[in-house]
Amino acid sequence: MEPIIAIVLALVGYALGSAKIINEGNEALVERLGQKHRTLRPGLNFIVPFVDQIVMEDTTREQILDVKPQKVITKDNVYLEVDGVVTWQITNMEDSFYKVDDMQVALSNLVTVELRTHIADRSLSETISARNQMNQSLLQSVNETSKKWGVKIIRVDIQSITPPESVQKSMAEQQAAEIRKQAAISEAEGERQAAIKRAEATKESIRILSEAVTAKPETREILRYLVAQEQVEASQRLGASNNAKIVFLNPGISEGALDQMLGDTVSTEGNGNGSENGTNER
Repeated sequence: MEPIIAIVLALVGYALGSAKIINEGNEALVERLGQKHRTLRPGLNFIVPFVDQIVMEDTTREQILDVKPQKVITKDNVYLEVDGVVTWQITNMEDSFYKVDDMQVALSNLVTVELRTHIADRSLSETISARNQMNQSLLQSVNETSKKWGVKIIRVDIQSITPPESVQKSMAEQQAAEIRKQAAISEAEGERQAAIKRAEATKESIRILSEAVTAKPETREILRYLVAQEQVEASQRLGASNNAKIVFLNPGISEGALDQMLGDTVSTEGNGNGSENGTNER
């Protein structure tokens, strides 16, 4: 009876020793007598005790690698502090175990070297403005090496690019100067448009006045009255000012200028009519 119990216990121990459960999302590598044998998939698996050995069990899900801040130098000799995040995934468990010793360290060094190389080929402004482009370029170059290790790089994200404090101050001053420049351009353009509008309004006013004077000569007296009223109001405004100066206007000058303007208009119209009448008389 005792030998049977011993055999049963041995079988139970063998079964327990040979059964291995691999969780979903993981895989395991089995070596038999020191040589790679097979890969265990998620679920219940059986190995030969004392002959087979599980040498590695790792996840095949996406993993995050935080690249520590690195001191790099740009093409125009500006030192930057750059850090990033790498998202990666094991695609071949055997290659990831047998072709590289420490995957985390290997990936970190690989990304750091490629990051330094890419920034060394760019100026400071290109590095800051072309971050997305550099992420894609890094992703492509890093994947060329990592695929040999059974690893796929899914994303490379440069988190921060920090120039020295003196460079940051210069960049801020440059940006402020650019804002002032754009504001001055906008203001000048606004003044130019306003001047054009005022000129167009003055031109239209002169045209209307000319037509009115030509059609009704009595409008000339109305215009004289309006000009005189405007002069009086201007004199009152000058007198109300704290630093005003007394200016005496010669009414004859303004009236003469008004008569000349209106006279030229009327004479122009009149010459046209006179020539026409002269032709009729002949």
